[in-house]
Formats: sequence, structure tokens, C-alpha cells
Amino acid sequence: MKKLKQIVVSIENSPGRLYEVTHALGNAGINLRALNLVDTGAFGQLRLLVSDVTKARQLLMEMHIPAMVNEVVAAEIEDRPGQLAVVLKPILDANIQVVFMYAFLRQSSQRAVMIFRFSDNDRAIAVMQENGVNLLDSEKFGILENSDIAS
Repeated sequence: MKKLKQIVVSIENSPGRLYEVTHALGNAGINLRALNLVDTGAFGQLRLLVSDVTKARQLLMEMHIPAMVNEVVAAEIEDRPGQLAVVLKPILDANIQVVFMYAFLRQSSQRAVMIFRFSDNDRAIAVMQENGVNLLDSEKFGILENSDIAS
């Protein structure tokens, strides 16, 4: 499966709240694979790719932090100018919208990993595969997923 399960939580924009969440996950032995925090006013939207999705979601719910799970696509691309545009052009041509994205650089391989949510993840996966984009599945990303989690 080429889609990853991502946890999404809203946390208060208050001192220490991000620390509280990341500290609790760390204490539970859950490794952060990628994260993105966006300010939305009184709250921030925290998107997390973690080593154990089920355990992380349960922990957050126990902390009274509602945790949604949705699906994203991780694409590994060369870390050089213009490479993202090369990946996005076929997506644009297929009339698929990027809902959100974030990125990080894998220092060990000199490659960037782009995390996407598309208007149609399945079509986007097909288009990217047709265009030779390397997609990372949960195993390659080091994520333990439970298929019973609602997306």
C-alpha cells in the first residue's frame, strides 16, 4: 500500500502544549517520522507521521486530544532545484489538486521526502508511479499501521 496513515490533532497555541504532546509520545516509545505544525488562530493543526499509529492515537485520546487519522502519500525526490515542479506537472495535467504538503530532507541519502494529501490520493499515486516517482510505503518509512484505524 502506497498511502501512509497520518495523525492530525488540534492543539492549543499555548506555551508547552507542543512539548507536552511530543514528550508523551517519546515517553511511550513512539518515534516521530515527520511532523508539520500550522497556526490556525487559537489552535494549531499538528500533522504527525509516527512509528506506531495505533499506539500514538490511543495515547493522544487518553490525553483528551482528539486525534483523527487520514491518508497521505510520501514521495522521495532528488534534492535539486526544480525537482518538485517535475513531480507536480503530471499531477496538474491529471487535474488532481494538492490539498496540503510538507517536506523534509533525508540527510543520509541527499533526497527530499514530500508528504502530500491530494484531492484523489489513489489517482495521484497512479500518476506518480507512471512518471517514475519513488513512493514510500509504511514499511520503508518505518511506520507500524493498523488497518482497522478509520481514515
